[in-house]
Amino acid sequence: MSLLDAVHAHLREQNVPHALIGAMAMASHGAGRASLDADLLAVEASLLEPGPWSGFTAGIVDRRPGGAFDPLAGVVRIAAPGEVPVDIVLFGPHGWQAEVLQRATGSGLRLVTPADLVLMKLFAGGPRDRADVHALLDLDATIRPTVDARIGALPARARALWSRLLAEREGEPG
Repeated sequence: MSLLDAVHAHLREQNVPHALIGAMAMASHGAGRASLDADLLAVEASLLEPGPWSGFTAGIVDRRPGGAFDPLAGVVRIAAPGEVPVDIVLFGPHGWQAEVLQRATGSGLRLVTPADLVLMKLFAGGPRDRADVHALLDLDATIRPTVDARIGALPARARALWSRLLAEREGEPG
């Protein structure tokens, strides 16, 4: 069993909804790229406490709470020798990320939808995230209307980035 499988099983046992995001989600949607970790989305800040991890022996758990101005509640990194580390990206239970999690698909390890993955990438806003948005739109242009319908829930900087990326795609200066 891989570390990702062990973390997924543990979160299921704890009744913590979660879904695959990041590069592995990109690859699952057909836009493969290399990554040094596996990323999961969750909205359970209780994962930052020791209790949910008692009895977990598949890896070393490093809980990192978000700062006062951090949009994340925190990140839990699980590492084990010879395994791909797993980062659980934590948000609050009442934000747009909770809706992303509810829309995730699959019966095993759930996967965020392509449109919701674009929203996550716009929220992060880094150079790699921008390239990922273009890659997802290149794979499936039909996700644009869904992103357009949901973008209002994101902060102004993410909405502005979406406008710039669309302008780039249409050949306008961004």
